[in-house]
Amino acid sequence: MAKEGRSAFFYGTLMAPQVLHRVCHGNTNPDNPIFQTHNLQMRPAILRNHRRHRVRGADYPAIMPSRGATVRGTYVTGLTDGDIWRLDIFEGSEYRRDKVKARILTQAGNEAGKGNVEGEEVEAETYIWCSDLLGLDEREWDFAEFQREKMRFWVGSEGEGEYAEVDEAVATAEGDGTGGRGANGHISNALEEQQKKDEVLKNAV
Repeated sequence: MAKEGRSAFFYGTLMAPQVLHRVCHGNTNPDNPIFQTHNLQMRPAILRNHRRHRVRGADYPAIMPSRGATVRGTYVTGLTDGDIWRLDIFEGSEYRRDKVKARILTQAGNEAGKGNVEGEEVEAETYIWCSDLLGLDEREWDFAEFQREKMRFWVGSEGEGEYAEVDEAVATAEGDGTGGRGANGHISNALEEQQKKDEVLKNAV
């Protein structure tokens, strides 16, 4: 069955609805009407042949392809192009957005996978680590531990710093009246930078 909007598989801090809403909508207050009117739907899912690592010195994880490994996460539908734009900024240059195939869990067991009942296979976008492998810890990142010990640093006034780049990009896009495509807009600057890189590569051949 076709889904409206874009879909993604999240496996870290974005599994928390408060964090996802803060990135996409700029607000985590449950009384905000957007919580009642948004089209996002979240379901438990797994991604095979990938492994989740802790990122050294950070509260968030990263995944890398790894044969035989499985990552438990959340399958989210109803994302808009604008949501993906904000998510790209939030994830930063250490991640690349790839298309993957995940499986919906019709029954979610424990983190070790015991009790899982798998349903349909779905296509989704997810963020894969593309930076220095030395930045990854071999240990598994734990969502329950994040919720228990770190979540308070990501929501409310204490967590505002985590979203500064997203907020700044959104403010620039709205402020220039062109959705970021004006002379000094975020999108225009990114396109100009890419054109320069392409020109350098072309001249080097």
